[in-house]
Amino acid sequence: MTCLHLAPFEEEILSKNIRETYRGQAWGDDTGEWVYFDCVFKDLDAVIQRLKLDPNLIKIHSHLGTHSGQEYGLICEACKTGVMGLHPEWIKQNQRKIIEYF
Repeated sequence: MTCLHLAPFEEEILSKNIRETYRGQAWGDDTGEWVYFDCVFKDLDAVIQRLKLDPNLIKIHSHLGTHSGQEYGLICEACKTGVMGLHPEWIKQNQRKIIEYF
């Protein structure tokens, strides 16, 4: 698991058998575990509310880089962990079909 604060979100995704594409320290030794899933998250504000995640710790993270990849999901600012999916804009730009919209 990434961290206690993101565990409800990660557990929900895993329970839906969405394919995990990476797990580890994505951004160096000063970060916690980040996990990436092959899906696009539709409404992360609603996820935060529905799962009663602490909005003081859990933030929406969006990165659409031209050379350094793309990601969209939730991060825990306390633990420096993240649960990421594919960036919705990247999907549009690359005309990629995604099976899972979560």
